[in-house]
Amino acid sequence: MRRSEFLRAVDAEFQGRALPVVNDLVLSQLAGRTALEALDAGVPPRDIWLALCDETDVPLARRHGAGRLEPRKR
Repeated sequence: MRRSEFLRAVDAEFQGRALPVVNDLVLSQLAGRTALEALDAGVPPRDIWLALCDETDVPLARRHGAGRLEPRKR
């Protein structure tokens, strides 16, 4: 998962709450950092996404592949 995919996944899942979730929610799985702090520290976006999902009880069905763009049609 790339950073851009992570940000799309957060936006799709949390919509209007996406910014506060990324900036303010402290994630215990990431040593008490916010998602933004973890991104800046070089933590892989997929690890951050999964920690965020765990912390906010995102259902398993919405965790896999979130944030990926649809393949281009040829």
